[in-house]
Amino acid sequence: MNQHKDDSGLTPIPPIPAKRYFTIGEVSELCGVKTHVLRYWEQEFTQLKRVKRRGNRRYYQHHEVLLVRRIRELLYERGYTISGARNQLGAIGAESYELAHSGKMNFTFLRHEIKSVIDLLSK
Repeated sequence: MNQHKDDSGLTPIPPIPAKRYFTIGEVSELCGVKTHVLRYWEQEFTQLKRVKRRGNRRYYQHHEVLLVRRIRELLYERGYTISGARNQLGAIGAESYELAHSGKMNFTFLRHEIKSVIDLLSK
């Protein structure tokens, strides 16, 4: 696979297909990260909770692929250390990041958040 690198020197990442589970090899390709790096990140980032099934194989869900991409962005593009990326994920709330990017955020919650921001701005 001969992919061209973009201006940042990183290989561009492809869109995530509509599947329920992804193998570690698929996540590696979708996120531009080697499989041994993903295994290491599983130990370093508690938010990254993959499923193990059939023969102890790792499977990731869509929101976990998004989280791996976020970790990759923090480490490779923004220059964070592992500790700094971990803190950054904790600061923004990994759960809210996953909800926002998984399409599971409901409109009632969103409406409530917008109203809270409007209330803060009108003070």
